[in-house]
Amino acid sequence: MLEELTEFIQSNPAPRELRRAITVSMQLKGYKHREIQESLSVSSGFISKWNQIFTMQGLSALKLAYKGSVGYLKPDKRAAIIDWLQKNNYWNLGELKAYIEEQYEIVFSSQQSYYEIFDAAGSRKEKISKT
Repeated sequence: MLEELTEFIQSNPAPRELRRAITVSMQLKGYKHREIQESLSVSSGFISKWNQIFTMQGLSALKLAYKGSVGYLKPDKRAAIIDWLQKNNYWNLGELKAYIEEQYEIVFSSQQSYYEIFDAAGSRKEKISKT
């Protein structure tokens, strides 16, 4: 059980998964709640919760369940937007939003989606205008 947990920790999981796994690992190694709390900045409830979940459901239960939502843009449309961006001398968030809405009738609920498109286009900070 501990060996499987150690392998998981060494696989460099997501930060929240890592904290859960290290918490359980420390508990299995005999650390007291106080020591775990001080080392990882977690509550006693967090320690108890994840130890119980691990004991009942195993390693897979420590992994994040949320995998994100499916994007609204098909790969070909995303590629076309990236191409459009790369042809511009500067990038403007407002213009990108307007372009995507006009061309594809899509409005993202999070600005992060727009910034991910900037990143995919190879954005440089000096090329992005916030106005």
